[in-house]
Amino acid sequence: MAALARVVRRNVRGRPLLAICWAVLVAWLAVGPVGSSGAAKPEDHASKPNIVIFIADDLSWHDVACFGGPTSARTPHIDQFARQGMKLTGFFSPASVCSPTRQALLTGLYPVRSGAYPNHAVVRPGTKSLPTHLGSLGYRTAVVGKQHYGPAASYPFDEELSLRDESNGGGRLPLAQMEKFVRADRDRPFCLYIATKEPHGPHTLGDQSAYDPDTLIVPPYLVDTPETRRGLAAYYAEVTYMDAQFGAVLRMLAETGHADDDTLVLFFSEQGNSLPHGKWTCYDVGIRVAAIARWPGVISPGTENRSLVQYVDMAPTLLAAAGADPAASDTGCPDAHGARGFDGRNFLDVLTGKTQAFREVIFAQHTARGINRGPEAYGTRAVRDSRYKLIVNLEPEEEFAGAAIGGKEFASWQQKAEAGDAFARTQVARYLRRPATELYDLETDPWEMTDLADQPAHAAMIERLRGHLETWMEQQGDRGDATEREAHLHQNRNKRTQE
Repeated sequence: MAALARVVRRNVRGRPLLAICWAVLVAWLAVGPVGSSGAAKPEDHASKPNIVIFIADDLSWHDVACFGGPTSARTPHIDQFARQGMKLTGFFSPASVCSPTRQALLTGLYPVRSGAYPNHAVVRPGTKSLPTHLGSLGYRTAVVGKQHYGPAASYPFDEELSLRDESNGGGRLPLAQMEKFVRADRDRPFCLYIATKEPHGPHTLGDQSAYDPDTLIVPPYLVDTPETRRGLAAYYAEVTYMDAQFGAVLRMLAETGHADDDTLVLFFSEQGNSLPHGKWTCYDVGIRVAAIARWPGVISPGTENRSLVQYVDMAPTLLAAAGADPAASDTGCPDAHGARGFDGRNFLDVLTGKTQAFREVIFAQHTARGINRGPEAYGTRAVRDSRYKLIVNLEPEEEFAGAAIGGKEFASWQQKAEAGDAFARTQVARYLRRPATELYDLETDPWEMTDLADQPAHAAMIERLRGHLETWMEQQGDRGDATEREAHLHQNRNKRTQE
């Protein structure tokens, strides 16, 4: 259909009657016989779709305005994009730090299985990723910006485009290079993976004067202090800067003729921002993702889907969109049972609106070893269904450590706690020391403020979720604390870190 539409546009210019006839024919072919409805199926496309993935850096899901907040951040380009596609409101990362998150997206494997579970990690030798799989299907592939993966052999992108300043409205994105890549070969589909470094701290980009700290919305899990407000103002400014970058990418796609049904565009927020209780935790602020997909003619515009989906589901889904059978793929990395397929699953039926139920549960983990100012071992595992979340802290006797604890915001929380503020005291204590087991009812307590693990009424729920978690850990080859203490063996210390 995409190919036919392009032929039509080339041949009807200046011929009104012919244009009308062609329009009727194309419309009839798009919707099928009288009585059919809904978006077209991916297999209706004559050619493989181009794929554009844009992933923000340390952006909390609720700071994309169209996801409902609470936030003062302004994201007009992303909001407009959401009106053109589908918001995936049940999308999750399997990790709460950059490197494991990104490598899960690219490999379709959970972090412990692939080996990329600490930050600054590398996958096991022989592991394959999207550029491997898509390259075998004839795709041209390029990565833009932050890589945070390794080794290079597992991520054989055809081109690597570095971030740099340009005077064309793209901020630090190399828009001219990206456009050159997109235009290079019209006979082959492309996959463009764009990994901006914004709004990762330090938050120095964007117009900070646009956000008055005194009038900002402070999310309910944060302690309201002047330092928190100033930190949010700087962060929100960089969120808006990142939004403008995404807008520039969308304009480039439109100008190169790829804003129609030949291109699937995906936006992801990554894990949460670096304020306490977000990034580096398995609370929803640390693992929930603002995900949006646009594919005209396949994905109905202005829609939402609440199905539970994860980053690991992206690789098999993109292969299916390209006409391949993801179940036949070899990831190059066997699980604990010797299976070599994806951990993820094809969710095209979610994107086309055929279902609102995909996964029963999602999984997540965090490895503190390897993060800035992190401890020797502090591992977390989590499982979540549509309502409840179980978090297991593998070293509950230890105190959590990390970069957020050394920040001005957390110091201000501690000062407020010492001055007698009950909420500040609670949030500081919860961040530093966590019990072996936590349980939250996300329907009544979406910000995970009330731990239900000690209540007998929830014992059966804990056991049910623990059963899911233990089965997953066994399949992954995850030995809990022992795996955490081996994390340094999976880090690439020969490369300059970016986190």
